[in-house]
Amino acid sequence: MTAFDVVAIGEPLYELNRQPAGYFLPGFGGDTLNVAIAAARLGSRCAYITRLGADIFADELGELMRREDIAMTGIRRDAAAPTGLYFVTHGPQGHVFTYRRKGSAASLMTPADLDETLIASAGFLHASGISQAISASAAETVSAAIAIARAHGVRVSFDTNFRPKLWTAAAARGPIESAAAQADVLKTSAEDCQALIGLVAPRDIATHFLALGSKAVIVTLGKDGALVATAAGAVRVPGRQVDAVDATGAGDAFTGALLAELARGAPLAEAAFFANAAAALSTLGYGAIAPLPRRPAVEAALAAGD
Repeated sequence: MTAFDVVAIGEPLYELNRQPAGYFLPGFGGDTLNVAIAAARLGSRCAYITRLGADIFADELGELMRREDIAMTGIRRDAAAPTGLYFVTHGPQGHVFTYRRKGSAASLMTPADLDETLIASAGFLHASGISQAISASAAETVSAAIAIARAHGVRVSFDTNFRPKLWTAAAARGPIESAAAQADVLKTSAEDCQALIGLVAPRDIATHFLALGSKAVIVTLGKDGALVATAAGAVRVPGRQVDAVDATGAGDAFTGALLAELARGAPLAEAAFFANAAAALSTLGYGAIAPLPRRPAVEAALAAGD
């Protein structure tokens, strides 16, 4: 039995989310932290690997992880560097992120920060393109973590999560595809792949990553659902209609729910249907983490066909 279902690595962030009335609602985010908390709320045992600053934002993120039962043995504190921040604003084209994370504690992660025993104890190691993008040393740390996971038979989950504000497609493609090639579960989106590799059609995207070596590829399509593909074939997960107010973190909600279900032994397609419902529910409130659903809510939505 593994000690943790999911061990995630990346950068937790303090979030300020602009509300319709004009004020900023404080919260928390960071894609891989979102995934860990999404999985934890659905019953998974989760841990996190990062560096945090020695500031009030780090203190509040630590309190959040304790409340959400995220193990923090893989977290280092850095008194000389700040904890990253990001702002979310909303407009006709959806939500927009503005970051204040240059030189953050997490961006100073190195392979020496990794606890091999912690990674070896996981069912899944989860990382993302954002985990790689924040610095060269962070990218090296993600690569080292994946190598440790594979050496110990730990399954690798990777989300492309390409952010042009952090790095160019030319810089990102190599590291992202290298990680994707080693992924047991590769989650991406049509939007990511259009910008990163010039592919739009979900089946073309899945074929591309399967050819690289990804064992399972999930292409999320927003309100249109997702495509789930392996070498044995592909299944389309239909979209779910909800009165969404904020899609911040919806893709992470999907990934966390998917990993939670896979850790429980669910087949891939079944886990993806569950994850799609969880992601839809996560858009009903503001912020990346606050609206992440718990299992009874997801099961009720599935039972009702919502």
